[in-house]
Amino acid sequence: MSAPARFTQTDIARAMKGARKAGFSAIRVVIEPGGNIVMEASEAPSETVTRRNPLDRLLKGPR
Repeated sequence: MSAPARFTQTDIARAMKGARKAGFSAIRVVIEPGGNIVMEASEAPSETVTRRNPLDRLLKGPR
């Protein structure tokens, strides 16, 4: 049996709403494998590089 979730979707939505209300326009949320939530917020979007998982091609199929 798995452990109960440490947080809910509502918790994440509440944190993002608070960041928007505080004036941040670019919000990034990462859920780490250990269950920690990392939230980065800034006033302007930054140039981020999207990391691609090489196994995504197996799940999405040929394009």
